[in-house]
Amino acid sequence: MRSTGFTVKVIEVNDAGVERKRLGMPDRYGSCHTATVDGYLLEGHVPAAEVKRLLAKRPKALGLAAPGMPQSAPGMDVPGRKDPYQVLLVDASGQSSVFANYPK
Repeated sequence: MRSTGFTVKVIEVNDAGVERKRLGMPDRYGSCHTATVDGYLLEGHVPAAEVKRLLAKRPKALGLAAPGMPQSAPGMDVPGRKDPYQVLLVDASGQSSVFANYPK
């Protein structure tokens, strides 16, 4: 995220699930990282391009999630792997829709 222009502040927590719940992201979208950016939540290894698109479009939503730990997601990338995964747009009621498909 830093390499794409985002300012990042890391806060270590004892239980990511507790933080995810406190922020309102349903556990079913859980991953290894939870973040906030300009009023939105980010869960997991969401590509920076999708965060930028979210901030440009400003949809009414809780945020974005890349559930689990997809092996081809940014920060998880394994050379030669192109495992498909989805970035989901999560609304305030906890429902989701596909925001992006990877690989594109």
